[in-house]
Amino acid sequence: MRVFVTGASGWVGAAVVPELISAGHEVVGLARSDASAAAIAAAGAEVRRGDLDDPEGLRDAAAAADGVIHLAFIHDFSDMDSSGRADLRAIEAMGAALAGSGRPLVNASGTALAQPGQLATEDQAPDPNASVTHRHRSEEMMISLASRGVRTAIVRLSPTVHGDGDHGFVPVLIDIARERGVSAHVGDGSNRWPAVHQVDAATLFRLALEKGTPGSRFHGVAEEGVSTREIAAMIGRHLDVPVESVAPEDATEHFGWIGAFFALDVPASSALTRERLGWLPVQPGLIADLEAGHYFRGAPAIA
Repeated sequence: MRVFVTGASGWVGAAVVPELISAGHEVVGLARSDASAAAIAAAGAEVRRGDLDDPEGLRDAAAAADGVIHLAFIHDFSDMDSSGRADLRAIEAMGAALAGSGRPLVNASGTALAQPGQLATEDQAPDPNASVTHRHRSEEMMISLASRGVRTAIVRLSPTVHGDGDHGFVPVLIDIARERGVSAHVGDGSNRWPAVHQVDAATLFRLALEKGTPGSRFHGVAEEGVSTREIAAMIGRHLDVPVESVAPEDATEHFGWIGAFFALDVPASSALTRERLGWLPVQPGLIADLEAGHYFRGAPAIA
């Protein structure tokens, strides 16, 4: 299968591309910079220059492919509305190219869309009150494309997709702990984050591409919920700083923009994903990955 991948040089895409190639697929990766193009070519994929602000180019690339995996997203936390609109335009453009063909379009979403405190399942629609409304809208568009002859599949990723080289939420928490001299959690730290390893997530995207049915939802969840207290404790131990609680009303002041996310209790199940796709995560869990030390490589401990 000839697969067009947006976000091919990103954190998840860097694992998806070799996963697809090793399974015998031909990959075309979207690159918006010379550095991205070099990384995609080095991974053995064909390079297509462009970005999410070029719907016509995305439409042409999707039309020339046997399937699409959409991973790219503009992570501008100062203007998520604009980022969300760009994402919707990209999905609409690629979906229009695939309409009526039965070809797959797999889109990355997030598990933190369900009612907080409840175990999210694949069959649950997003909570309309969820803070990440752009993901809600993208899922709605994906479901509508399924009725137009596109074999859409949504892969909801855990808040943390971890592994060596991660530059997501966990490294931000580590940097905050290093800067403030304390590793904190919100409240009693019993709120939970699902987690999945980068390599296991890549396998899931391939399976969703190959086996997903129209309008399906899958969860990239290897661990249903790791307590934020455990995460803070592991960070504190590796940095040799105290572990403390921050009151919920002080979370934003202490953590900045990530405070609202770190306070969420968003456990999620992947039971239906495993059953429907035969997906079996085999990589280390989040705490084991933190224990391995690579998240703290090259950074001096704070006395």
